[in-house]
Amino acid sequence: MRSNVLNILKKELKETFRDKKSLAMMLVVPIMIPLLVIGLSALFESEVNKSVTEYNTIGFDYQLSKVEKDIAKEAEIKVVQKSRKELKEAYQKGDIDLYVTKSGNKYILNGEENETTTYATALVEGYFAVYKEYLQGTYLSGKNIPKNEVLNIITVEKKVVEKENFYASYITNYAFLFIIMAITISSTYPATDATAGEKERGTLETLLTFPIKSKDIIVGKFLSVSLSSIVTGVVSLILMIASLAITGNMFTIYKEVNLVPPITTIIYALLVIISYSFLISGLCIAIASKSKTFKEAQSALTPITFISFFPSFVAFMMNIKISAVSSLIPFLNFTLLFSDITSGNINFLYIALMMVSTVITISLVLMVIIRQYKSEKVLFSS
Repeated sequence: MRSNVLNILKKELKETFRDKKSLAMMLVVPIMIPLLVIGLSALFESEVNKSVTEYNTIGFDYQLSKVEKDIAKEAEIKVVQKSRKELKEAYQKGDIDLYVTKSGNKYILNGEENETTTYATALVEGYFAVYKEYLQGTYLSGKNIPKNEVLNIITVEKKVVEKENFYASYITNYAFLFIIMAITISSTYPATDATAGEKERGTLETLLTFPIKSKDIIVGKFLSVSLSSIVTGVVSLILMIASLAITGNMFTIYKEVNLVPPITTIIYALLVIISYSFLISGLCIAIASKSKTFKEAQSALTPITFISFFPSFVAFMMNIKISAVSSLIPFLNFTLLFSDITSGNINFLYIALMMVSTVITISLVLMVIIRQYKSEKVLFSS
């Protein structure tokens, strides 16, 4: 049995590494990961270090007092004083970033929801906070009431310890999501070629004439697709680490943060990648085996990229934490476990549960595929 499995494995690996499309899927797709890491880091950097001059042109439909002008100057606000109609037109043209209208003691900030308006709104709100404090202090002083006793009646001190750099955590988790996607994409082509492709070419019928059990054929094909997926995962992980090392020195948002994970984290992350590669390879072979043509198999496998990526994406966006239950759920457990590992929280119980879940799922999938390969209806396109 072992020699039959090895022969099938060698055959499939030779065909995979000879096929330019398979190699492209394995090696080219991971190149997107450094582009993602550097691109998102550049975006974060531009947002964090956004110059105040990009959103500080503020319109006012009333005459500002000297005090108001001084506060505006201190807040780096470029004041534009015009009528309400003129300010509305100027805002629509993009000449000002926000405009303020006044009705009695009520001040209204006018604009449309967008990135620049958000920054401008925060700037103007800060300006009014200072102005309001000035007016309150002036009023209290006029009543011979010490303003500090009223305005500073309580003191609020902020002590929020940042356990980890938000941007570092975000970029690392996002990169892993793309590793998952790269592995999924790279496994679909060899799985299709090893099953539906062989049916369409008629080589499967020849293979079945040899004294080889269906189980040996399936295990050999499964290991072949899994190995090619693991290669993609390892290459993706290496490129992720390299790109994190580069971006860590390129952008100030990662100042005093070591983006490169320690060797123990890399080892456990590699374990997650290998487990996922085996799972997705088995599923791809199971789906492709039921198809009669290469094109039909490709169509059937298209949704699996979304299915494999979506639970992880939702978990990441909703900040779902791993638990004993979630570590048993296929697809979801890989991302949650990786996030936990990169945060320095290595829980061996969750890792063990993930592996148990993966082994059980793969075993069930292989049983289904072996049963399919014993059915002539499924095997032959004719």
